[in-house]
Amino acid sequence: MSKKKLGPQTLLYPMPAVLVGAVVDGKANFMTAAWCSIACLNPPAISVAVNTARHTLKGIKQNGTFSINVPSADTVEKVDYCGIYSGVKRDKSTVFRIFFGELETVPLIEECPLNLECKLIHSLNIGSHDLIVGEILETHITESCLTDGKADPEKINPLVFSPAVQKYHRLGPVIAQAYLVGKEK
Repeated sequence: MSKKKLGPQTLLYPMPAVLVGAVVDGKANFMTAAWCSIACLNPPAISVAVNTARHTLKGIKQNGTFSINVPSADTVEKVDYCGIYSGVKRDKSTVFRIFFGELETVPLIEECPLNLECKLIHSLNIGSHDLIVGEILETHITESCLTDGKADPEKINPLVFSPAVQKYHRLGPVIAQAYLVGKEK
């Protein structure tokens, strides 16, 4: 099989398209991010890379809190809007129905089937982006997205971002059972 060198690129699949929420100067704001991943099991933590010029980063640093909202594919237009426009120039507090959970400074999006309330535990400047690490203090999920009491990715229907072609995708079909398909027979 022939391979072609592309040079250093930020390609990794899948990349979730999430909405990072923070209160900035007293107002809820959301930005779209794809560079987001679970960072730790105990304590449960998540990381997200945020461009240092982003308005939302200001709110994360002001309050020491933020949210990760996992949108369904049905909200792709609103998700893209939050990635195109800055909260400095557009009031994004009215794009979605907002609720607050345990923390007063963590805006959560009702239309998103999965929401994580996070407390900032580490911020590391890497260059163009700050790597934000947050402890997940609470998880909210739309009840209809549960199967047998567990989060069901097919029901959540999360958006996936493809950076190389700048397109949004859905998850594909299940291909195997984890921790079973690789066992020796």
